[in-house]
Amino acid sequence: MWLLYAALSAVFAALTSILAKVGITGVNSTLATAVRTVVVLIMAWVMVFVSGTQTGIRGISGKSWLFIVLSGLATGASWLCYYKALQIGSASKVVPIDKMSVVLTLILAFVFLHEQFTWKSAVGSILITAGTLFMVL
Repeated sequence: MWLLYAALSAVFAALTSILAKVGITGVNSTLATAVRTVVVLIMAWVMVFVSGTQTGIRGISGKSWLFIVLSGLATGASWLCYYKALQIGSASKVVPIDKMSVVLTLILAFVFLHEQFTWKSAVGSILITAGTLFMVL
């Protein structure tokens, strides 16, 4: 099931980039990010109530709250930078650079989460980096 959700995530991320590029024409990128964030906020809370998981909020530990909030701040910073880059650059160059987050995530997961960094991870990271550079240069 995870593979289906990951594939759908890629499809929706691609749509996000194209729709955002069209939508921010003539709109301040920070304002556009704020509007997008409100939509995501409403959608997320609707899903919480539809799935009946709202009662779980009391069971979130202090450590989890801290890291969820920090993740939210990182998401906000990412979105602000992404929308500004999309507004002033072409989607075909901004998006591949944004997706370099895959390589950065692998490195950070190895360093901080002590996840395995295999030869496949290394080769994949090199290929992603090379492909990104090939597309944007």
